[in-house]
Parts: sequence; structure tokens; C-alpha cells
Amino acid sequence: MDAQNPGASAGNGGAPTDVKLALDPVLRSIQKSLGILHQMHCTVSSFTANSQYTLLERLNFLVNELNEMQKAAQNSDIQVPLEVIRLIDDGKNPDEFTKDIINKCIQRNQTTKGKSEAFKNLRKQLLEELEQEYPEEVDVYRELRAASVAESRKQMQAQGGLPNGDAKIKTEH
Repeated sequence: MDAQNPGASAGNGGAPTDVKLALDPVLRSIQKSLGILHQMHCTVSSFTANSQYTLLERLNFLVNELNEMQKAAQNSDIQVPLEVIRLIDDGKNPDEFTKDIINKCIQRNQTTKGKSEAFKNLRKQLLEELEQEYPEEVDVYRELRAASVAESRKQMQAQGGLPNGDAKIKTEH
């Protein structure tokens, strides 16, 4: 982990190291709470008057552990989408949420590509029709357009941009 970049990944599958460290106490507390809940379930399922003290003791352990979990969770800032919580509450796999988001992104990407292609075809068709009516003006336009594109590329390269117009991002290691 880098001191200047606390979110830097240290070969742990892409998750920031500080997040994993912050979640360790929370995960231990969750495991402990699940164990206490299992013990309580066993006590309740075979409940007798003699096991009342044991049940109350385990209930107090659970309350204390939930308080510890809340304290441990204050050190981490994990945002979980509400839709994921609803899926889990409905007994569904949260990976379905991720799959749906990716499918929606793919669909939007395809729609955007289609629109882009439609505009390219419209531009091409308009230029062909304009060239038939105004050949000299279209030649001047193409020369101006080529010069403008060349100038834009020079500016992007001078600013550290990529040939496709994207900006380079410096990564800190």
C-alpha cells in the first residue's frame, strides 16, 4: 500500500488494501454474530424453563456483538446500492444485479453505436449530394476539415492526449 495513495491496490484482486483491513473486524463480528444466532436457534428450538437463563445470556452476547459490529463498521465507508439489498431480501443472488447492469450498459452502448453510425451515414450522404451540386465548396470544406482535424490532433498530443481523443491518465505506483 502506498502512503500517498491509500486506495492503491497491492496485488489483492483489485480491491484496495485499506478497505480490506477496515472490513476485517466487521467480517469477524458478522461471523461471531452468526455463531451466536445459531446457538440461540438451538436453545429456542429445545426451549425449557431451565434454558431461559442460557437464552438471555446469548441474547445479551448478541446485543453486545451487534454493538461491536456497528463500531467496527464506522471505520469503513462501503456504499451498497439499495437494489442489491432488495435482491438479497427477496432471496435472489446479488450477482444478478451486476449482470443486469452490465447488460443494460451493453444495450446502451449498442444503441449509441447505432446512432453514431446513422449520423455517419447521414453525413456521408449529405456530402455526396452536396458534392453533386457544389463540388468546389465541398472540396474547400474537406480541406478545412482536414486542417482542423490535424490541428486538433496536434493540440491533443501536446496536452498528453491519445489519438482517439481520450486523455491519458497518470497512474501512481
